[in-house]
Parts: sequence; C-alpha cells; structure tokens
Amino acid sequence: MTAPAMRQFSVRNADRDAVLAPRARLASSYIDRFLGLMGRKGIEHGGGLLLTRSASIHSFFMRFRFDAVFVDRENRVTKTVSAMRPWWVAFGGRGARDTIELPAGTVAATGTQPGDRIEYGDPA
Repeated sequence: MTAPAMRQFSVRNADRDAVLAPRARLASSYIDRFLGLMGRKGIEHGGGLLLTRSASIHSFFMRFRFDAVFVDRENRVTKTVSAMRPWWVAFGGRGARDTIELPAGTVAATGTQPGDRIEYGDPA
C-alpha cells in the first residue's frame, strides 16, 4: 500500500514486525505539511504524522523532540533521525519522498533503520 488515503491509519515496520504508530494522521496538503506539528505540546503516545512529498523537514516553532523516519517511493526507510530537537532541519537523503514524524524514542524502541519496509493499514 502506498501512502494511505484515509485520515487515520497505522504505521508498521514490516521487516521488524513492529508498530511505529497505531494511530497516525495524514498531512498531504501544502498547509497541513507546512504546519505539521507546530503549535502542539507533543505527539500523543501511539500517534504520528505522515508528511507526503516531504523529503526534508524542519522543527521551527516546535517545543519538543520527535523521531523522523524518511521513506522512498517503495516505502523503504532511507534515513532516521532520533529525538530531533526544536529549530532544526533534517534531510531524508537519496530517494526520500515522505516523512513520518513519531514520538521521540520510537525509532530506538522498534529498531527501525534504513532499508526497512514500512506498511500502512487500518488504525489499531
């Protein structure tokens, strides 16, 4: 499955059989991608945000750290950023297309790394 058309969905690392976010949201419009997580106090446990067509991200005006997982057209992880700090910029690297923003610690807890295959499904 490519990026989901539904507004809430699950994100799973298929290679490690690990759920990254049972209840992620989709940000596919320019405004949704630009605003992202700005103005929020954090990402709720089990939550996440999939930014489509976003091979680079920023954390300007954010007040918390979060993990970022960059994926390519085949939903393979190209790069991870753990505990990205506020006022920072990150690039997904060669082939990156979308970004999944998750609560800090998710990448380490699930062992997610470049090359892993990500799947999207029904919310848990």
